[in-house]
Amino acid sequence: MTGLAPTVGRVTGGLASGAVAQPRRPRPLRMLFITVALAACFIAIRLGLRDAPLLWFAALRAVVAGVVLVALAGIQRRPMPSGGRAWGLIVVLGLVNVTVAFAAMFAGVADLATGTAAVLANAQPLLILLPAWWLYGEVVSLRTAGALVVGFTGLVLVAVPGGGGSGAGLSVLSAVAITAGTLLARRLGGLDVIVAIGWHLIIGGAALVILAVAVEGLPVIAWTPRFVVSLGFLAIIGTAVTTVLWFIEARRSRLDVLTAWTFLTPVFGIVLAAVVFGEQPAGWTAIGLLTVLVAMWVVVRPSRARRSDSRPLVLSSR
Repeated sequence: MTGLAPTVGRVTGGLASGAVAQPRRPRPLRMLFITVALAACFIAIRLGLRDAPLLWFAALRAVVAGVVLVALAGIQRRPMPSGGRAWGLIVVLGLVNVTVAFAAMFAGVADLATGTAAVLANAQPLLILLPAWWLYGEVVSLRTAGALVVGFTGLVLVAVPGGGGSGAGLSVLSAVAITAGTLLARRLGGLDVIVAIGWHLIIGGAALVILAVAVEGLPVIAWTPRFVVSLGFLAIIGTAVTTVLWFIEARRSRLDVLTAWTFLTPVFGIVLAAVVFGEQPAGWTAIGLLTVLVAMWVVVRPSRARRSDSRPLVLSSR
């Protein structure tokens, strides 16, 4: 976490409120780190579920990450949220982006092949197009929309051999919840990014604890080295660090281009699943992955019109 503070310190004013005056393109190295870390999360979840109940594992991930961030904020004397609106938004964000997203994500990984779960849980680029246009006026070009559809088609080619059923539905539900969380991130204007994320993780994790008690009863966890390492990675790297970096990018970047980077998460996830679990990709995998990479290149690469037009993009703040 020591390398996180300087990065966050350069962000003025915490999270953005609503629209971004002139959205920029996400920083490539930061996004590569996020996508690789998130891909590794699916491996850590699969390993940790051997030693802990599903909902309790998800709750521990959120609570540990939140406590770490709130403690860091306290050490750095960061300002606490004030007012009912601020806390109301943090609570809603916690319930959506943590309670629903984590529960559905963990359940999806339990019921599907790891690579397939990673694919379906990262449908965010398509899900965010219309809300980003309606809420923030981010008009999507036909070129970008077409590339996103092609990219998701490539992911489907990769995922189909992994099966479907309830696990597929839960993974898509996770993607919907994460999309809502990305959109809500822009509404938390004037709040410090570490404080807001830390408390939304604690609140969402607390709701997961209540759900875990109701569904699974008291926790029966085997605190093996495997579980401790899995939980530590998920909480610190896969949640605390990546969520802070993701929300910073959501504050400054176009949402369609930002979320397009998540297409790489399943690619890395499939590679890691093949190495760790021996999940052999099907024959369509190479075609699907190539399709994803081409679509990513089209979305991330600035168009001629966008490069030549230096006028700021005026966004709605409804």
